Amino acid sequence: MTSHYLLTGLLIGFSIAAPVGPIGVLCIRRTLAQGRIVGLLSGLGAATADAFYGCVAGFGLTAVSALLLGQQQWLALTGGLFLCYLGIKTLRSSSADMPTQAQQQSFVSAYASTFFLTITNPATILSFAAIFAGLGLAGTRGDYLAATVLVAGVFSGSALWWLALSMGVSIVRERINAKQLGWINRISGLIILGFGVAILLTLL
Repeated sequence: MTSHYLLTGLLIGFSIAAPVGPIGVLCIRRTLAQGRIVGLLSGLGAATADAFYGCVAGFGLTAVSALLLGQQQWLALTGGLFLCYLGIKTLRSSSADMPTQAQQQSFVSAYASTFFLTITNPATILSFAAIFAGLGLAGTRGDYLAATVLVAGVFSGSALWWLALSMGVSIVRERINAKQLGWINRISGLIILGFGVAILLTLL
């Protein structure tokens, strides 16, 4: 029975992580600029946040869910502003800055930044709540073993996507020259900034 919850969690985690959004753009850009490890850690930050929201839905932590949804405007504002900051920072960087940035970018900050961005996205908990309800997973409440296996599956599925993405991008990395990397910075910076502006506009 637990294998069913593990497989279901894997599919949920993978399907939520796979759509390309600001985290995906960040992961791709960091992998190209700073290497596979930094790109993977960026993805694992998001996977950890997905697992947290999976805990909220799987264990039926309604008080935590209500608290987060009650603060969704402030969370969206914080996340939107941070995305704008990252977008502008990426736009202002050049390919010549990459070696210095790679040395300064710590593994902790790569992980923490994407965790923060994902945890401040109220849509994530709504997605988990809808998926869990739609698949009839509300029954895991009270069954702590099933909920734990399910959450472990969510994290593993999300992490699997980020591993595949970072490894795939790292293969292309060797073929990217300085000029192309500069254009990638500009395009990814505009995309990240666009996501941030879009989130802020929804608050108006």
